[in-house]
Amino acid sequence: MAVVGATGALGSLIVAELTLRGAHLLVVGRDADRLAALGTGVPVVADVGDATAGDAVVAAAHEHLGGLDGLVNAAGVVAFGGLVDTADEVVEELFLTNVIGPLFLLRRVVPLLEESQGFVLQISAVVAERPMPRMVAYSATKAAASAVATALRTELRRSRVDVYDVRPPHTETGLASRPLAGEAPRLPAGKDPAAVARRIVDALAAGEQDLGADSF
Repeated sequence: MAVVGATGALGSLIVAELTLRGAHLLVVGRDADRLAALGTGVPVVADVGDATAGDAVVAAAHEHLGGLDGLVNAAGVVAFGGLVDTADEVVEELFLTNVIGPLFLLRRVVPLLEESQGFVLQISAVVAERPMPRMVAYSATKAAASAVATALRTELRRSRVDVYDVRPPHTETGLASRPLAGEAPRLPAGKDPAAVARRIVDALAAGEQDLGADSF
């Protein structure tokens, strides 16, 4: 199994939860030192926004796992502010990291998942269901990620690859304090990220493929 965005606040907790349950992992991220600090899994240094990231995951899966039975995509970036005030390069980076890169990744990894009859788990966000002002581009990327999961689930049904669309509510991961641009709006206290990670892995174990914000 591969976890992309493995060093993020939520991704690292999902890695820990999966490890506790006996999973053998590829941990994928941009920073080799942070991957090593996880203390588990086979590190794969790759940027989800790079089309070659999927090639690196496939190569590592063959070398270390003898194949791949699952992909968890926990990578993501956020930006805030009115659309007209959001720079073109910020919109581009949002879509590259949250939508285009994951599509590049899936194109390369899906054949392995078809061989194993494995799964894809896409982590989107509550804004896929409830788009918010001053988060227009970010909301659009998360809605796109959710649409990918919904369409891919049908596309891969005959291959018996399960596709999970996970849309957590606001969670205290600290992502809102590290935006590409803008300043986060005042938000109510979010969910505990450890509890959210457990809920996601529980859903995976139970085959609960459509996990909306109200399910947390």
